[in-house]
Amino acid sequence: MKKLVLIGYMGAGKSTVGQALSEQMQVSFMDTDCWIEEKQGRCISDIFAEDGEDYFRKLETDCLKELLEQKENGVISAGGGLPLREENRELLRKMAYIVYLQVSKETVLERLKGDSSRPLLQVADRETRIAEMIQVRHPIYLEAADTAVEVDGREVEEIVKEILDLFLNGGFGKK
Repeated sequence: MKKLVLIGYMGAGKSTVGQALSEQMQVSFMDTDCWIEEKQGRCISDIFAEDGEDYFRKLETDCLKELLEQKENGVISAGGGLPLREENRELLRKMAYIVYLQVSKETVLERLKGDSSRPLLQVADRETRIAEMIQVRHPIYLEAADTAVEVDGREVEEIVKEILDLFLNGGFGKK
């Protein structure tokens, strides 16, 4: 069995769904953003502010390389920008089944209302930024994923059930 990695835009529910999946599957859960914060001893917004986005993206690649060496199965929530680098997509393919949690701009806006911890959303017009980023990232996420699951208007349990059904019934690779 390979690991299971959830990718998608911020606010798609990767961490929430990932934790629920890991409990159902009785395997470990890991969030790449939390791993980076722990290794760096500082939060992501500080990493962005002090060292920039390129440095942060390198840390994501370092995280994947370490995960690739681990033989333990588990569920991983990947940071929203992690699949943007081709090197990271290649590393993900080597180690995991990849599920793209597909989310709309409206759902992201609602879920992240009042959240000031997202460095890439520290702009005057969040709605436009989110729409532009989703438009750029969507084809990359689709290309990287073994399957895509729509999350808008759905409960966590429903999403988990769909992913488990795909996983257990060999439905991966059918986007």
